Amino acid sequence: MSELRVRDLTLYYEEHGAGTPILCIHGTGSSAGGWGGALDKLAGRGRTITYDRRGHGRSERPEPYEFTSVEEHADDAAGLLRGLHAAPAVVIGRGYGAGIALDLVERYPGLVRALILLEPAILTLTAEAHAWEGALVDGVVLAAAAGGPEAGAESYYRRVLGDEGWEGLPEELRSTMLGNAPAVLAELKGGPLRPDEGALVQLRKPVLVVSSADSPPVFRAVDEVLADLVPGAVHEVVLGGPADPGLPEVLGFLDGVLDGRGRPGHENA
Repeated sequence: MSELRVRDLTLYYEEHGAGTPILCIHGTGSSAGGWGGALDKLAGRGRTITYDRRGHGRSERPEPYEFTSVEEHADDAAGLLRGLHAAPAVVIGRGYGAGIALDLVERYPGLVRALILLEPAILTLTAEAHAWEGALVDGVVLAAAAGGPEAGAESYYRRVLGDEGWEGLPEELRSTMLGNAPAVLAELKGGPLRPDEGALVQLRKPVLVVSSADSPPVFRAVDEVLADLVPGAVHEVVLGGPADPGLPEVLGFLDGVLDGRGRPGHENA
C-alpha cells in the first residue's frame, strides 16, 4: 500500500512495471483496482500508476464532501505526477477521468506525453447530449433525495450502463461503486465537463478516443465531435463490450507512442 500527500489530502496509489510513466485516471465511482486484466498489459509496457481519486476508495475523502470539479482532480493528478517524478506520462482516462486528462493536458501540458481517452463523453459538445445529461442529473438528485447517496449513485449507474449492464457487474465491484456514492454526487454537483474548445484545436499531442458501440448513442456522438476538434486524433469504436485499455486498438496506439512513432507532425514527448 502506497500513499502520497497531494495538496490538501492523501491519495492512495499503486505502481506496476517500469519504464515510461503511464497514469491511469479512473471514472466515476471506480478505483485504482478498476483496470482489470488490462493492468498487466500496461505494466508490461511502462511504469503504470493507478490511484484512487479524492473521495474514492482508499484515498482521503474531504468532510463534508459535497462538491468537486474536474479542475480539482486535474490538480491532484498533476501533484501526483510531480510527487512521483513520473512526468511526462501517457495519461489514460476513463469517463470522467478522461475529462480530467483533458484538463490536465490543457493546464499542465509538460506533464503529459499522450492521451488515451476511454469514452470521455463530454456531453456539453452537442445540445442533444447536454439535454440528456441534464435529465440524468435531475433523476440522480431525486433518487438521492428519496433514498440517500447510494440510491442516487445506483440511479446514475443504471441510467448510464442500463439495468442489465449494472446488474451484470460483479457484486464486489458494485459494492465498491456504491461505497463511493458521496464522490459520485459531488462530481455531479460540480457541473458538466466543459473543455476549452479553443485549447483542443491547438492540442499537439498524440490522442486516441475510444467509444463503445454498446454505450448510449449520445456518448458516441460527442466522442466523434471531440475527435474532430483535436488535430490528428484517432477515434476507434469497439464492438461487443466496454472501451477497455487492454484492447488491441489501445495497445497498438500506446506501442506507437512508446516507440516514438506517435503521429507525423505532432509532439510525442
